[in-house]
Amino acid sequence: MKLHELAPTPGSTKTRKRKGRGPGTGNGKTAGRGHKGLLARSGGGVRPGFEGGQMPLARRLPKRGFVNKFAKQYTAVNVNALEVFDDGSVVDAEAMLSRGIISKVQDGVKILGNGDLTKKLTVKATGFSEAARRKIEAAGGKTEEV
Repeated sequence: MKLHELAPTPGSTKTRKRKGRGPGTGNGKTAGRGHKGLLARSGGGVRPGFEGGQMPLARRLPKRGFVNKFAKQYTAVNVNALEVFDDGSVVDAEAMLSRGIISKVQDGVKILGNGDLTKKLTVKATGFSEAARRKIEAAGGKTEEV
């Protein structure tokens, strides 16, 4: 098979409608937009969520709770994920990113205490849970809040 022999499967492609190109096309004159009105105008149409004057769904539904717009989003990392580092190494957000432990640093990294740690590491993070701090120090490592 050669490149010039490639073709789409019959029936899988359609020719596009060329609107406003005369009466023979079936889409001449008003180009399928009808006569006058908001939708016929250039730039016409309604904004997203507009329901023709009916109270929009976003306003009909009850609002509950409170969202703190100043809340910090921390990336959580468990202690057992730090086992991939060499003994005696310094672990910070950049090191975790390069090893693929985390995909992005939001407002910081918080170390949580799930799992076990056997290596002596110096861990630099935004925050530590009490269990994580205990496990890192029990393995002979140090914790530093950045």
